Amino acid sequence: MTLSRRSLIAASAATALATPAIVRAQTSWPTKPIRILIPFAPGGTSDILARLLQPKLQESFGQSVVVENRPGANGTIAVDIVAKAAPDGTTLVLTDLGALAISPSVMKVPFDLAKDFAPVIVLAYSPHMLAVFPGTPHKTVADLITYAKANPGKLNNATSGLGSAPHLAGARFALELGLSWTYIPLKGGAEAIQQVIGGHADLLFNGMVATLPHVQSGKLRGLAVSSAQRQAQVPDLPTIAEATGLKDFVTGSYQGVLAPPGTPAEITGKLHAEIARIAALPDVAQRLKELGAEPVLSKPADSHAWLQAETARWAKVVKDTGIKLE
Repeated sequence: MTLSRRSLIAASAATALATPAIVRAQTSWPTKPIRILIPFAPGGTSDILARLLQPKLQESFGQSVVVENRPGANGTIAVDIVAKAAPDGTTLVLTDLGALAISPSVMKVPFDLAKDFAPVIVLAYSPHMLAVFPGTPHKTVADLITYAKANPGKLNNATSGLGSAPHLAGARFALELGLSWTYIPLKGGAEAIQQVIGGHADLLFNGMVATLPHVQSGKLRGLAVSSAQRQAQVPDLPTIAEATGLKDFVTGSYQGVLAPPGTPAEITGKLHAEIARIAALPDVAQRLKELGAEPVLSKPADSHAWLQAETARWAKVVKDTGIKLE
């Protein structure tokens, strides 16, 4: 999971900071507005990051940048639109790449992840947070595990969609600890959060970017994070590994941008350079830190290799958990 992330951060951030916002002066591209499709409902991690980038991309490129939410089919509807779009770099998707890498293992998808996209960037990583409805008696991960073992199938786990990265994180957690609970599939992380806040579901695994504000406000009770180390924003929350002894349990939301296949390398390169530059700006970097997102900023070729490795990794998890969607 490290995927040389820290070395990529250092190299890409240094390059990004040194690159002035003169993309438009170097070329006539883009000559029309840019659409960034979000495969999930508003308020989720992908949506939050896209809207953070949107105004600065508009300023850089001198064109309107429209963020368009197209939820459905575990994110594959929006992704398929991009796979079939003109390769001119003006139709993009910002999505949870981990969820995308899972999709071929759990359902039929109308695209080939290895061939039908031009990766632009793995933008940021944020761990999943394990959180519960504050009205439950579960104060710790140990409390939750004890209750789940004594009451198999009684707990409801709200998830951003069957086959999503949060779903697989919860399934892996349950498998390795011998737990059984019921999954409630929803149209995105934001809706899953609202189900738990409203007491209609007991728990969720969800990206920290979207979940953290509700933990901080007390609307959710955070129990743990799925990163390798504790997070500075919630230092009192243990990692899953600390709380359970599952030493290799590291999951999370890897957000990234994809363009249609055949998009010229010059365009994907310019998109990468500008997104990386924006992510490294002090105000944006601070906001990412506040949200619990760690910049990755990998180049297109590195992003492509990462997607292939991630697809293979999650295929094993899907096989071990026995999850299969129709």
